[in-house]
Amino acid sequence: MAVGKNKRLSKGKKGKGKKIVDPFTKKEWYDIKAPSNFSVRSCGKTPVTRTTGTKIASEMLKGRVFEVCLADLNKNEDDAYKKIKLQCEEVQGHYCLTQFYGMDFTTDKLRSMVRKWQTLIEAHVDVKTLDGYVMRLFCIGFTKKRNNQLKKTCYANSSQQKLIRKKMRDIMTREATSCDIRGLVDKFIPNVIGTEIEKSCHGVYPMQNVHIRKVKMLKKPKFDITKLLEAHGDSKTSAAPVEDSGSKVKVADSDMTAVDAAE
Repeated sequence: MAVGKNKRLSKGKKGKGKKIVDPFTKKEWYDIKAPSNFSVRSCGKTPVTRTTGTKIASEMLKGRVFEVCLADLNKNEDDAYKKIKLQCEEVQGHYCLTQFYGMDFTTDKLRSMVRKWQTLIEAHVDVKTLDGYVMRLFCIGFTKKRNNQLKKTCYANSSQQKLIRKKMRDIMTREATSCDIRGLVDKFIPNVIGTEIEKSCHGVYPMQNVHIRKVKMLKKPKFDITKLLEAHGDSKTSAAPVEDSGSKVKVADSDMTAVDAAE
């Protein structure tokens, strides 16, 4: 070692006295609340650093995207291949109120559908719902053998593929532009659009495994708390006040005879 280079040997290690603090001691846990489209409303928890100074916990939570399996949201194991994205839009107490943000398929489901001796047909389209959400829908479908077909393969030629893609785009646009986001999510869950495409394409070429495989959120309208509360079924303004007229009380027979005697 060069002369004069061992100055720090007597002082000990640099930063030795610094105490390691577990970051989770500064965290709070918030419940994630799904919209009323789904049967299981409380779908998880999320941590966030407590409010300190200008860093407000609720502001840090807004905009977070949670990916939840549809099987957990609807208690139906048949929908385990669908992944739903929910975005936190408002924080009330210890609840994160979320709104639908997108949908995707698991990789293993997509891989299991792709096989030999058939044609894979895909289409995508940008749609705008009645309440101003702009989304991109991706559709996937496969050709299948006709009834009593002996030929091993079932390939659609390019003109048939073009026609099927056009039908896919038309049906996706028609179904999405005729309802709001809540109605559209209700169509995604039981695969209403995929079944509709399958029926309409039957005249061109028989189809199978037609699904909306992915939904991407491109634009959202200006945030409206009343619409969010309606989506969660918590809006008090939507329901008219009901007058409490009371209920009839059943009086025992012995009491009635006592009243009659008194009269």
